[in-house]
Amino acid sequence: MAMHTWFECKIRYEKVMENGMQKKVTEPYLVDALSFTEAEARIIEEMTPFITGEFTVSDIKRANYSELFPSDEESADRWFKCKLIFITLDEKSGAEKKTSTQVLVQAADLRDAVKKLDEGMKGTMADYQIGMVAETPIVDVFPYEVKEGSNVTEDKEVVRFINKFPEGQCTETTVGGKPIIVDKTGGKTKVIPNNKSDTNEGDQQ
Repeated sequence: MAMHTWFECKIRYEKVMENGMQKKVTEPYLVDALSFTEAEARIIEEMTPFITGEFTVSDIKRANYSELFPSDEESADRWFKCKLIFITLDEKSGAEKKTSTQVLVQAADLRDAVKKLDEGMKGTMADYQIGMVAETPIVDVFPYEVKEGSNVTEDKEVVRFINKFPEGQCTETTVGGKPIIVDKTGGKTKVIPNNKSDTNEGDQQ
């Protein structure tokens, strides 16, 4: 199984709240990618269909989760960061050695997160303690899907992402049938609906 490299990408946009008012929000998402550049391209592809106006990729940082335990239960709609402490015995000295790792668990609440964590860790031989469980603001997680029927190495797949939106340029593109401009001329990458392209529908992509 390939190791996942997770990046936390923050998206800033105008969200229509329950009361109908618009409010600028910043939401974190987790993306599985091999580089910052690819993480950015992937989050743009994932988010464009869902956001009506423009949005900004306001931050991308590495997230060091060694494992993810997703759940498809309806009620499990939050992500919890869990710190696990593994205790191993040094054969020679007999001294206890502690190493810690972070995992992410999708669950309904804290109690459920601990339950799902223990379920997820069932197959593990090592002794572990739960050092911490905390709710994160992560909205959604996008793992890397290798396309059905392709046995291409992940590196080849990634090539298509790298120069997708070149630095310091505006790139016109279509994501999920939606024409957008990816503006990388400023400090942060902006994604802007490309409404002017509605008029020339005869254009072949």
